[in-house]
Amino acid sequence: MREILYRDALNEALHEEMARDPAVCVLGEDVGRYGGVLQVTRGLFDQYGEKRVRDTPISEAGFTGIAVGAAMTGLRPVVEVMYIDFSALAMDQIVNQAAKARYMFGGKASVPLVLRTQGGGGRGNAAQHSQSLEMWYVHVPGLVVIQPATPSDAKGLLKSAIRDDNPVIFIEHKLLYNTTGPVPEPGPDHLVPIGVADIKRPGGDVTIVATSRMMLLALQAADELAAEGIDAEVIDPRTLKPLDLPAIIRSVEKTGRLVVVNEGALTGGFTAEVAARVQREAFDWLDAPVMQVAAEDVPLPYNGRLELAALPSVEKIIAAAKAALYWDR
Repeated sequence: MREILYRDALNEALHEEMARDPAVCVLGEDVGRYGGVLQVTRGLFDQYGEKRVRDTPISEAGFTGIAVGAAMTGLRPVVEVMYIDFSALAMDQIVNQAAKARYMFGGKASVPLVLRTQGGGGRGNAAQHSQSLEMWYVHVPGLVVIQPATPSDAKGLLKSAIRDDNPVIFIEHKLLYNTTGPVPEPGPDHLVPIGVADIKRPGGDVTIVATSRMMLLALQAADELAAEGIDAEVIDPRTLKPLDLPAIIRSVEKTGRLVVVNEGALTGGFTAEVAARVQREAFDWLDAPVMQVAAEDVPLPYNGRLELAALPSVEKIIAAAKAALYWDR
């Protein structure tokens, strides 16, 4: 199996799905001739032309609204919003239109729309270009929310998202585009199912559930814990909504301890949601409180040291795992 970049895996997925289905189209800022600000859409304009690959003005509300209408009338648009921070400008189109149409039309309409965007910090982009806003969309009924961490999952989940008849918020992390990983050879059959978690590292002492780039940090933490004789199991939910809670609970039944890691802010975040649901569904299996590792409740600073201090880290994950493991009642 070859090793390719995360960005190339996404690009392959788009090429394959556009070749497979003429209803798939791409639109957003600089997605055409330029190939996307992160080069994920490169080559699409040359191969499929302006009719299916549309450069748009800087108007997230406008081009997201166009995509919602196109999806409701037979196309399968993939919209690129350059930063998840900018998706706030299209909130009505996403939350009140895309997420609600199927229900408001009694199931007679569908919105097979994928909104691709990037989130996360760590690159010194400051407070307006570094947010992790995935829980905004997890909170909205009618939306699917995906956060792939590896090139293989990115490709397989993007293909599945494009084929899904629901609106999907597909969130990539800005520090993952240049990471590499094994991906099957090009072909139509590499699909990763939506709503199915993946055990990235088996273990028996403590469960670490980590999303997006945090999964890579969790694997690093697990390696360091292993050097101290602590066997951590690392689970990547891959899909935040629908969440594969049974997979997490099965692991907790084995380890008795749970650490949840997410780059979003602590208050009202993904870590709190998982903690609440696991403590409700698997309370008797827990030997310690669920530990949360998340960003501080502050706008991310531009200063590099302050930004890193505000974000989850390998060291924080290790500390949380040990706190769960050595919890003293």
